[in-house]
Amino acid sequence: MSTHTITTLLIANRGEIARRIMRTAREMGIRTAAIYVEADARSPHVTEADQAIKLAGGSYLDGDAIIELAKQTGADAIHPGYGFLSENAAFARNVKNAGIIWVGPPPDAMSAMGDKLAAKRLAIEAGVATLPSTEDLANASHIGYPILVKAAAGGGGKGMRIVERRDDLVQSVEAAQREALGGFGDATVFLERYVARSRHIEIQILGDQHGNLLHLGERECSIQRRHQKVIEESPSPVVDERMRAEMGAAAISLASKLGYYSTGTVEFLVDDALDENGRRAFWFLEVNTRLQVEHPVTEAVTGLDLVREQLRIAMGEQLGYTQNDIQMNGHAIEVRLYAEDVAGGFLPATGTLHAFQPAVSPAVRWDAGVATHSVVGTDFDPMLAKVISFADTRPEAARRLALALERSHIAGVITNRDLLVSTLRHCAFLDADTTTDFFERHQPSPTRPVNIELKERLMTAAALWIQGQNRSKARVQNRMPSGWRTGKHPDQTVHFRFEGVPTTIHYRSRRDGSFLTRTADRPELCVATIYGWSPNSIDVEIAGHRSRATITMVGSTLTLNDGAGDLEFTVLPRFTPPDAVAPRGGLNAPMPGRVIDVQVAVGDTVAVGQLLMVLEAMKMEHRVTASEPGIVTKVFFGVGDQVKRGVALLVIE
Repeated sequence: MSTHTITTLLIANRGEIARRIMRTAREMGIRTAAIYVEADARSPHVTEADQAIKLAGGSYLDGDAIIELAKQTGADAIHPGYGFLSENAAFARNVKNAGIIWVGPPPDAMSAMGDKLAAKRLAIEAGVATLPSTEDLANASHIGYPILVKAAAGGGGKGMRIVERRDDLVQSVEAAQREALGGFGDATVFLERYVARSRHIEIQILGDQHGNLLHLGERECSIQRRHQKVIEESPSPVVDERMRAEMGAAAISLASKLGYYSTGTVEFLVDDALDENGRRAFWFLEVNTRLQVEHPVTEAVTGLDLVREQLRIAMGEQLGYTQNDIQMNGHAIEVRLYAEDVAGGFLPATGTLHAFQPAVSPAVRWDAGVATHSVVGTDFDPMLAKVISFADTRPEAARRLALALERSHIAGVITNRDLLVSTLRHCAFLDADTTTDFFERHQPSPTRPVNIELKERLMTAAALWIQGQNRSKARVQNRMPSGWRTGKHPDQTVHFRFEGVPTTIHYRSRRDGSFLTRTADRPELCVATIYGWSPNSIDVEIAGHRSRATITMVGSTLTLNDGAGDLEFTVLPRFTPPDAVAPRGGLNAPMPGRVIDVQVAVGDTVAVGQLLMVLEAMKMEHRVTASEPGIVTKVFFGVGDQVKRGVALLVIE
């Protein structure tokens, strides 16, 4: 076939994947065009593109509008990224019919393999083992509980529910359908046997338009929360050469039947238990006809740039290498940095990133969709960045990644960073005990553990940073020592609250420029010497302990990173106004979001566990249930209303 040159590429996506595609396109000499909605007007992917144009309809799912924008920008090709329209065969056909190059597989293959149900039928025809499943709710009992409800048209954990008993099936299916419709534009779901102690292992496939098709080894993506991947790695620590060859052959067999080309992923569920022959059974799950979120780990161990390969293939070029040329070297691990409250049940978090400063060392790869001052809202998936480490061995890759995360300064939005660090350092992870129920079984710490000595030392550093900040802003006598008086006066104080506990730091300047410090609970004096101060850092020695910290303070919130993670302190006013009294019996919103269902009205009698409201944030649903019996006396919000985290939703007396 003839080749086609791409000079301008429109990226029909947003965030980190849009930036990642742009990076490769620039290296290949290809101009990029970005699209955006109002919520993304200040996003990095918009400003980094050669040109950007706003979606008038306000949705990344508006395929017709995207094709029209591609024409307006003079784009030769469209890259869909992942999510949104990336696996929409109708959109791919419309792109090609418009005379625009589609950077992806053939639409017919997308129809057959992108639909999970069709892909399972194809796998059965190819003789690949699959899990028991059904599209008919009436056949649920034949599968056996627990059952997994899955969206047929998407992935990423959206439209998925575990059902433990028959009484919950209908409600779970309805919730999964709503999520699937909102996330993928298709409400079709099906039921599948749920295997708790298993591993999620996938094979990366790659083919050109000349019939060359091969695989790039496997990735293990077993560590998940809410059925969404959190940590991925390549190679899998439990896959040997024979198993890799068998899974690769199964993946190629499926793809070959459809004349597949471009990138794709064939996913398998692997039994963690060994059979009598010492082998692990695997079952076909689904095919993702797109670039995967976790593709960087495959890039790291194979040395291939998968976006570059996609663009080459779309332009009609041959791969230029065979299966025997593919070698996997070293080990790569990727973590997904989410804006979420892990301790609060993995609920999405929102806010403004007052600081987003990835660590310079150790060197790891950051694929981020945000930057300092980015606003994290409820419109999209809560992933802020993918962070990828590569090393000769798996333990070294884990250590590098954990340290890079710890040394990165992130302020303004709650993240899952501490959970990622504690997981990477967990003995079970290092021993490769990484099944899909890892979090439930091992419960790595969701927050950084801090003892009282370290807490008080870092609070003292924060207090001395604040005094330096006050000195720098003083209009008169800014060269006077902090707290200087002609006579004896009380110490200077700063009042903090950390994890709900108030602490007061006392300090007094000395003639040599050092300070005497103490806390209200520990009256013994400590000597503190400041070796360096700047508007966003301090280098201070406290009682012989040297602390170098990066600091961001916005309003009364001070975030400090001492190289082992960020800690957030609230600086309390000297005179605290009375707290607002929350309504007795009030139920507060556990996360910011939109009310999509209200099940009760004023005067209703409710029982413990009864569903009251359903909130949606970042395409995920959260059920608000009654924690005690009573009568509903107030309902503050209705369907369609936006709510902030912590506001009272209703009152039960």
